[in-house]
Amino acid sequence: MLFKKNLFVMAINLAKSQHLDNDGLSEIFRQYGDHLYVKGDHDGAIQQYIRTIGKLEPSYVIRKFLDAQRIHNLTAYLQALHRQSLANADHTTLLLNCYTKLKDSSKLEEFIKSNESEVHFDVEIAIKVLRQAGYHSHAVFLAERHMHHEWYLKIQLEDLKNYQEALRYIGRLPFDQAESNMKRYGKILMHHVPESATILLKRLCTDYHPSKDSTDRDSLDRPAENKANSEEFIPVFANNPRELRAFLEHMIKVDPFSSEGVYDTLLELRLQDWAHEQDPGKKKVLQEAALSLLRSDNTVFDKALVLCQMHNFKEGVLYLYEKGKLYQQIMHYHMQNEEYGKVVEACKRYGDSEVCLWEQALGYFARKEENCKAYISEVLQHIDDNNLMPPLLVVQTLAHNSTASLSVIKDYLINKLERETQQIEEDERKIRQYREETAHLRSEIQELKTCAKIFQKTKCSMCNSPLELPSVHFLCGHSFHQHCLESFAESEAECPTCTPENRKVMDMLRAQDQKRDLHDHFHRQLKCSNDGFSVIADYFGRGVFNKLTLITDPPGRKSGAGNLEAEFNRDLLINTKRNV
Repeated sequence: MLFKKNLFVMAINLAKSQHLDNDGLSEIFRQYGDHLYVKGDHDGAIQQYIRTIGKLEPSYVIRKFLDAQRIHNLTAYLQALHRQSLANADHTTLLLNCYTKLKDSSKLEEFIKSNESEVHFDVEIAIKVLRQAGYHSHAVFLAERHMHHEWYLKIQLEDLKNYQEALRYIGRLPFDQAESNMKRYGKILMHHVPESATILLKRLCTDYHPSKDSTDRDSLDRPAENKANSEEFIPVFANNPRELRAFLEHMIKVDPFSSEGVYDTLLELRLQDWAHEQDPGKKKVLQEAALSLLRSDNTVFDKALVLCQMHNFKEGVLYLYEKGKLYQQIMHYHMQNEEYGKVVEACKRYGDSEVCLWEQALGYFARKEENCKAYISEVLQHIDDNNLMPPLLVVQTLAHNSTASLSVIKDYLINKLERETQQIEEDERKIRQYREETAHLRSEIQELKTCAKIFQKTKCSMCNSPLELPSVHFLCGHSFHQHCLESFAESEAECPTCTPENRKVMDMLRAQDQKRDLHDHFHRQLKCSNDGFSVIADYFGRGVFNKLTLITDPPGRKSGAGNLEAEFNRDLLINTKRNV
């Protein structure tokens, strides 16, 4: 009856006096609000709807007040909804849009600056809405207060263009977040505030501690706790070579064991500066700076070599060639630049390691149509002194030079022929000597075979006392007391005086016998030798084509007439004893 007569106030009082539950009261408030809404009393209606919060679906009320003229009422309802923590993201968006439409900054600030315990909305949604509506300062405040670092930096950098403040904010973040944000926004910050960004990166890559003041340099002196990989930030300096150089030099100073990428990049920067510098004094300083990096052994060899070649950095290229023992590359470099003196100098310096350098130098000068007689003579002198090339090959090499006359190699050929003549004479002298010694040995062998051996020694060769029976005589001419021989000799079958020399001969024969079958060694020696004939002659002397048989039968063993000569050879070699 009260509803029909629109006596909602009395109905409410009656319901409360009868202790009607909240659902029943909420339904009365809804009907009362609908009644006031129909009558046009929107302010009164919204107050009744507010009393239904928690029971009535908010969308029922919101649809009624979406009209622009009723935005105040909608704002009041949404505020009440947030105060009771029943608002969702859409309600927050709608409320903030209402504030921005009404341009009610005071209400907006009151809403976003409420205490932490009074925040009843989705902060991220609020930041998005405020940013879209152009309330950047409010959005920044909200992001900073609730530690939405990504949103804070986005608004500062993309909307407010406040790069210095963004950099200060990053300097206050924990290490992991500061590192990730510098990787994300480093290029923008480096473009607008290069010096401050470089300082922060130095802190980040050496000894980072969050601080409220991004220019605080005291943290650089504290013990290291967090340190980022400096190589990962090199792309940040893409358009700032000056700052990149300062950053990299700081890194290698603070940490000499920085990654190879740091050293390679710094080398490239120094080479660029060296290539563009016109002042000879400054160019020399830059050259030494680049070489110091190469000597540090922290650069990648291949990359460093490519960089030096790209910038035509001669000293660096030659240093790296020498470091890598690429001596032929050093020669070719000087040849390409037609530095004749440097070619000869390289041969002198590295010729002991690679003798082929002298041959290449001779071929190089031989192909030159210019007058290179002085250099050819110097190269020939060294080739001649060390016997590096056969004369015929030298003549054939120089035949390609139309300016080289016979006078160039005249002295070389004369010296070569004189030495060959001296060598021939020396060889002939040795041949005669060996023939005489061989004839003498053969006569001794024949004498031993056919004649009796008379022993006339009167003193013992061991104790130097007069000989007394029993005594022992050897074919070599030494005689001993039997007790001296038994006391001091290792074997009664060998003369103790001649044993050391005999063993040397036996060892030489065995070694030659073993080396005869080393075919691979023979071919390798023949290939590497400058004089192959000498190698072949040496192997002939070792008996490559003869089979040596060593007879070591005991002296008492019987033998036939066929091996009589072998027995005498054996007796001569190991001095078989005979008792007298």
